[in-house]
Amino acid sequence: MRRKLCALMIMVAVLVAAQPIHASQLDDIRAARLLRAAVFDSNPPFGAMDPVSHQLVGYDVDFANAIARHIGVKLQLVATNPSNRIPLLQAGKADLIVAYLTITHKQAEVIDFSIPYFRTGVQLLVLTGDSNRFEDFVYSRIGVVKNTTQEEYLSHDFRAAQRSVYDDTPQAMQALRNGSVAAVAQDHHTLAGFLAHAPDRARFKILPIFLTEENVGIGLAKNQKELLDAVNGELLELEQSGEAVRIYHKWFDSLGGASQERNFKIAVPCEALTGWATGDCDKNLP
Repeated sequence: MRRKLCALMIMVAVLVAAQPIHASQLDDIRAARLLRAAVFDSNPPFGAMDPVSHQLVGYDVDFANAIARHIGVKLQLVATNPSNRIPLLQAGKADLIVAYLTITHKQAEVIDFSIPYFRTGVQLLVLTGDSNRFEDFVYSRIGVVKNTTQEEYLSHDFRAAQRSVYDDTPQAMQALRNGSVAAVAQDHHTLAGFLAHAPDRARFKILPIFLTEENVGIGLAKNQKELLDAVNGELLELEQSGEAVRIYHKWFDSLGGASQERNFKIAVPCEALTGWATGDCDKNLP
C-alpha cells in the first residue's frame, strides 16, 4: 500500500512539474495572432459604424489598429458602450479597452491604464434658445451617460441638479430633444462629434465653461506589464513619428472650432510612474 501511495505521489509531482508556466497575456495574443479591442460603435468620432462600409471607424479604432500592427497580430474589434467596457475586459472578452476611457483613481483600482493618448473636459449641451450662463442650469434636470466620469461629477460636484441617466450619448441627446432634460453633460469632443452629424444641430449649443479636465487612456487587465509596455511604447512612437497628430486632425478637423486644436502631447506623466490609483500626483499631460 505504501509503495502504491509513493508511486502515486511521484506521478502527481511529475504531472505538476510538466505543466507549462502560464504565458503572459501578450504571449497569448501573439500565439493567437489576434488582439481583441473593445471600441465604441455609436460615439463618433471615437468609434462608430461607417454607413457606407459598415465597418467600425474612428479615432480610437485607428489607435487600436496601430497597436495591433506594432504587436504583429490581426485586430478584432469588439463593439461596446460606456456601461460594459470594463466588464468586457474583466470577462476576458477583450484584451484592451480602446473606447474613450477616462483615467480615474477609482477605475485604476480594478484595471490598469496606459499613458494618456487624449485629453478633454466636460461641458453642457443645451438648446440654442436657452441661457448661456452655466449657473442657470445648477438646479436643472441634466442628462448623463451611466458609468462615466460625467455621472460621477454630477453626483459629487453638481448635487443640486437632478440627474437622468442613460445608456449612451444618443439616448441622452434624444432626451434633450424631447424636453426630458434641460442639458446634457458630456465631454467637449463627444458633443462636437454628435453635433457635426446631427441634422438638427442648429437647435443646440455648447456652453463655453469646462467643468472638468480629463485624461483618456487605454484599459487593460491588472499586472500585465509586457502588454502595458507594448501599448505605451507604441503610443509614444505614434507621437514621435507624427502619426498621432495626423490621426487627431483626421477625425477632429471637420468638427471645427476648439476641436481642431490639439492641446496635448502623448508623454509619460508622473501618475503613470507612481500608479494611477494612488492619487499622489496632480500633474497633467505636458
